[in-house]
Amino acid sequence: QVQIVESGGGLVQPGGSLRLSCAASGFTFSRFAINWYRQVPGKERELVASIDSTASSTIYADSVKGRFTISRDDAKSTVYLQMTSLKPEDTAMYSCNAKFVQSSYRATSYWGQGTQVTVSS
Repeated sequence: QVQIVESGGGLVQPGGSLRLSCAASGFTFSRFAINWYRQVPGKERELVASIDSTASSTIYADSVKGRFTISRDDAKSTVYLQMTSLKPEDTAMYSCNAKFVQSSYRATSYWGQGTQVTVSS
């Protein structure tokens, strides 16, 4: 059974830090790229950070570059999103997505339920 469970969200003051975790099971985690998305009600979902299956490539949204760091521990089937210098505009539901592209027309994608991050004083 495939499971993706996010954790680590919560309420933090502006300028604070949080570390989100994305723990996976039920599939070959090491073959999947992992993406962190965030969404605010009424707005489109935004790709925040991405790490490829070998951890050799990472991508960040311009809005979080220099503040967020994505990493993975395949031995634990877990991806982390270290968030620093948090701003109120980082407030959102953060969701983890695992994606494996088999070909140009076929991909496997799994989603977690998300963890809420609220940045407020």
